[in-house]
Amino acid sequence: MDALPLLTDLSLYDLLLFALAGVFTGIINTLAGSGSLITLPIFIFICGLPASVANATNRVGVLLQSTVATNRFAKTMPGVFKGVEWLAIPAILGALLGSWIAVDLDEKWMNYSIGTLMIIMLVILLFKPQRWLKPESGDAVKMKSWKSLSVFFLIGVYGGFLQAGVGVFLLAAMVLVSGFNLKRANGVKLLMVFIFTIPSLLVFIYYGKVVWLYGLLMGTFQSVGAWLGVKFIAKIPNAEVWIYRVLIVVVAVSAAKFFL
Repeated sequence: MDALPLLTDLSLYDLLLFALAGVFTGIINTLAGSGSLITLPIFIFICGLPASVANATNRVGVLLQSTVATNRFAKTMPGVFKGVEWLAIPAILGALLGSWIAVDLDEKWMNYSIGTLMIIMLVILLFKPQRWLKPESGDAVKMKSWKSLSVFFLIGVYGGFLQAGVGVFLLAAMVLVSGFNLKRANGVKLLMVFIFTIPSLLVFIYYGKVVWLYGLLMGTFQSVGAWLGVKFIAKIPNAEVWIYRVLIVVVAVSAAKFFL
């Protein structure tokens, strides 16, 4: 970037777009994931940021919204995060590696790869949906298994590298590998994103990739959306069903977005 952007550089239309996109993204990221598919194009096409800078700047909003959402979840569902430190450690290590790789991001083939993964995920979602709507069965043994630790390391690498869609992969890993139900998995997902976004953001800050004005502005609105999203999850008795439905829509749209 040749010069740091100022708030006066944004038109009223830009500010309105930031507000609407931020709130909606905060809600989507709280209920499922892939909200970065909305914010990244705004940073790139509206703000004119290079892909690697947009990818880094996007982490500011992710950190702010996950901070708000995790705090709200901890208050409304006490004990939801018990024992998940076993999953957080490999995810942090993976995020550090992924962020280092992403400093000079070439995203074309990565987009195609992620789009393919999203299509596979959509098939998994639609095939035997009862696996996603089952009662809680996660325990310390499953969280400590090599399978869980390996999967969360790889998700951490991806989250550090690109972020977009990582919530979907986290939910899938927690439900299908670690045995959580969707409602608890959603809360743990928010904590995991918060935890591995910190080292990722530090790496991007070190390399001077973050545009703070855009990141903080979008993050403020994302935090509002995150607060609304957690309020919805906590008060709806059949939240798992709604999360599952939102997840299907988000994955389908995400797959199309990555290919386009």
